[in-house]
Amino acid sequence: MSSSGHSSKRTAKHPYVRNGGNPATNSDLGREAHWFDGDGMLSGVWFERSHNNPQQPVVNFVNQFVLTDVYLSAVDNCALRTPILPSISTLVNPASSLFLILWRILRSVLVVLLSHLPGSRYVIKRISVANTSILFHDGRALATCESGPPIRVMLPNLETVGWYDGTRAEGEPLLRNSQDQGQEQHSSFGGTGPLSWMKEWTTGHPKVDNVTGELVLFHCNFAPPYVHYSLVPTETSPVADMQSKPPRLLNVPVPGCSGGKLMHDFGVSRLHTIILDLPLTLTPLNLAKNKPIVSYDPKRPARFGVFPRRNPDLVRWYETSACCIFHTANTWDEMDTHGNVTAVSMLACRLTSASLVFSAGNIAPPPHPARKDMLRDKPMSFFARYDHDEAIQDPEKLSMDESSPLLSHKALISRGSSAELFRTPSEVPMSYDEQEQCRLYYYRFSLSPGDSNTITHQFALSAIPFEFPTVSPFTDMGHARYIYGCSTSVESFGAALGKATKIDVLVRMDIKALLARAQMSSPEAITGCIDNRTIDEILVSEDPDDPIRVFKLPSNHYGQEPSFIPCEGMEASTSGNLIPTEDSGYLLFYVFNENQLDSTGECTADAKSELWVLDARTMQRVLCKIHLPTRIPYGLHGNWFTEDQIRDQQEVATLRSKPDGTIASKWARMRKNLTSYLG
Repeated sequence: MSSSGHSSKRTAKHPYVRNGGNPATNSDLGREAHWFDGDGMLSGVWFERSHNNPQQPVVNFVNQFVLTDVYLSAVDNCALRTPILPSISTLVNPASSLFLILWRILRSVLVVLLSHLPGSRYVIKRISVANTSILFHDGRALATCESGPPIRVMLPNLETVGWYDGTRAEGEPLLRNSQDQGQEQHSSFGGTGPLSWMKEWTTGHPKVDNVTGELVLFHCNFAPPYVHYSLVPTETSPVADMQSKPPRLLNVPVPGCSGGKLMHDFGVSRLHTIILDLPLTLTPLNLAKNKPIVSYDPKRPARFGVFPRRNPDLVRWYETSACCIFHTANTWDEMDTHGNVTAVSMLACRLTSASLVFSAGNIAPPPHPARKDMLRDKPMSFFARYDHDEAIQDPEKLSMDESSPLLSHKALISRGSSAELFRTPSEVPMSYDEQEQCRLYYYRFSLSPGDSNTITHQFALSAIPFEFPTVSPFTDMGHARYIYGCSTSVESFGAALGKATKIDVLVRMDIKALLARAQMSSPEAITGCIDNRTIDEILVSEDPDDPIRVFKLPSNHYGQEPSFIPCEGMEASTSGNLIPTEDSGYLLFYVFNENQLDSTGECTADAKSELWVLDARTMQRVLCKIHLPTRIPYGLHGNWFTEDQIRDQQEVATLRSKPDGTIASKWARMRKNLTSYLG
């Protein structure tokens, strides 16, 4: 699946690239398919200035798999019917037997070991599929995922270079200075020792400080101290030439973490970092407790570790009610008149359960402990199993088509021992269950001296579902006024995400206006909300100063996470300099019209996606729609890159390549046959 319009030799390129999972080995997935699974695939649209008409850009499209160790080994062993790594659906499904889980893990270990034997063309050194996000730091575009370090790709054609270890990437020229070579050998993510391979696992959402150029990230694993922290300065910006250049930190322990967790994101301000130690565990030790490897315990507290950016040993831990947070939107410091930091504030997409992890794998989530006290509609995944319906007792016999939800087709109402009823989505209210929310939350962590670590503010800004947040790059890590994100017009994200992230509403929230309301009338802690309107009520609002604006896609059209692209709108700052206005820009996102699906819910051969450009200021005008040559699968996170970044990419010596289809030796064929027997 690769298409490229032009050579990267041409100048003035501006690529928009989005990452997402697309299983290269998927002929026998069945129920074992999860939205978080799949090999990383980058889909990019890049723009060039036309030599004949500079005002009319030339549009190019490129689509490439990230050539990870796992991907290369999988395509080299075409007899494999399922992905090399165990599906998250297997790990979280309460119906998965201990034998099945252990076999899936053992199978992965065997495939990895076979790849290290003589005759193997591709050795699996790292198990990451690099399917989560993509960012730019220090002359490198990096694709990310929790199960390994970042991997470098080249812009704009998205060729894979190699794994980045915090010092250099595979495929880059070796450092010439002997002292630098020694640093290169010993300074890397994970360090040394028998667990170094696990300690280099890196968050899918590293942060890049656009002011200092630093790359901030953490590494979470199963062994104490569970979380390590790294901070990588840039070598290519003017800051690198200053004596005040920040030191490199690699694998520094963060004390006080409570165990192996599914940590996807974290908060970073200009001066502080926030680690999210939430009651969503990810550890094989859960098997000994008769729990799935991925398990959520709503009886345990949510913990937030706040520390100065360069001193994780000074972490202060704050506790509150259990929740899940997969994405933070913005983090900033609050100063007093003397310039001292008095608090750190964070905006995050807070879920009140872990149902997303289950519904993303088409698995009915376990009931929330408080559900027995509720008497409300509870939408279920379209593929969930209902005991009273014999026609769908075996989910693997269902047609796993592309028309499956975002929006669930049935809502189950459980009334104790009463009969179960079904309703259409239009009859399901937005906030159907206080125990199943996904809202944009405001947290404020006081840094006042003393033993008491207090969360002074914690409440929702709006009652509508909100996920996949983005801000202007000029206000990230500062107090941004506008946060952009995704919502749904029918029901909450817990039931909506199904087997793909299919978005039909984009949202812009005026954070400063909403927090000003909270100062006048403070919402109740934890359960409170500033704006209680529904999506429908916001859609009909004609208030020009409404702090929440939404854009609804046409019927049967679904989008993806938007990326904010600033334009040249400027305003005067307090110093008299001109700076970009926060809402002066565009939202770029892929859109797919599901009217292109056939009667069985499958994509037609000529199905195509589009790239839409939305005016971020009005949240109404679609400025253009770029027709793409193919359909792009629903994916995860994207980014916009500048022509300066492309021009300043660091030198590359070699690129990774796909297998040529030839078998080098008799032993290589034998090893390949052994791998195929594993299924």
